[in-house]
Amino acid sequence: MSTTTAPANSPADPPADPPAGSPADPPTTPSATRRTAAAHPTRPRRPRWRTVLGWVTMIVILLITLFPFYWMLRTAFSTNSELAAQATNLAPAGFTLDAFRRVFGLTTLEESLAQGGAGGRINFWLYLRNSVIMSTAITLGQVFFSAMAAYAFARLRWPGRDVVFAVFLSALMVPGIFTAIPNFVLIKELGLLNTFPGLVLPTFFMTPFAIFFLRQFFLGIPHEIEEAAMIDGASRARTFLRIIIPMSAAPITTLSVLTYIQAWNEYFWPLLVGQSDGVRVLTVALGIFRSQTPQGSPDWAGLMAATLVAALPIVLLFVVLGRRIVNSIGFSGIK
Repeated sequence: MSTTTAPANSPADPPADPPAGSPADPPTTPSATRRTAAAHPTRPRRPRWRTVLGWVTMIVILLITLFPFYWMLRTAFSTNSELAAQATNLAPAGFTLDAFRRVFGLTTLEESLAQGGAGGRINFWLYLRNSVIMSTAITLGQVFFSAMAAYAFARLRWPGRDVVFAVFLSALMVPGIFTAIPNFVLIKELGLLNTFPGLVLPTFFMTPFAIFFLRQFFLGIPHEIEEAAMIDGASRARTFLRIIIPMSAAPITTLSVLTYIQAWNEYFWPLLVGQSDGVRVLTVALGIFRSQTPQGSPDWAGLMAATLVAALPIVLLFVVLGRRIVNSIGFSGIK
């Protein structure tokens, strides 16, 4: 009877453990680790010259961008009598808060003249209220109606949709100055001069940029979400208000901030339509305040103080919503 002997290193058998102390299993000791580290020291990573050049360029551009804001702040805390004598001094010339007191109407005409002011007056709180009313109304109307138009261009199917959108989008190439006179004649014929509707109506309903901005995001929303809502019995209007709008919170917030800033900084149209104090906005009021110079020299400290205070609402708005705006610049779809 013959017997079969399996080979020593058959595949069925696991490999034998190497003997202790063999080269396959070298001992690890603290002294060996220190010798290895000494033989291969870690070199400090040196910044490349391109990285250094990029940082230096960015810092220089940042300083150039922020310097006008610092100069406005420096002028606002200075006195008009010292500004000319210390024109090259970076620090406030004769530090004082008198310019802000003149802006808020806390001084009389005699005190304003004694402080080096030009004697001009600005009803700051009234003009601030007018700017807030105009900017808020334009933002609410433009964002809402532009969202509806963008949804119609992105989701609804109707004859000539793409042609109408292309024609509508071509309005981006038309400068706003070309439509100012026709709009002014229309507002005048409607009897809306020196009224808030006259200030708001030309940009209340929609703009080509706002529609294009929101349409691009609506195109990225999956159709299955709307189809599921319609299967559950939701109408187009309900789907738009309860599903599309909440899902588009990021781009709508971004568009709202951009629209508000643009409306807040508007100057030419409010100058044409809003001449009375009841509807005069801050941008127009600052120009009039600069022209009120009975002494021949503008009240630069008071003008910069008023400009600084007028810019604070926009700065605070961007500080609060800045992160949301930056995060929504590159839309990456629905998560």
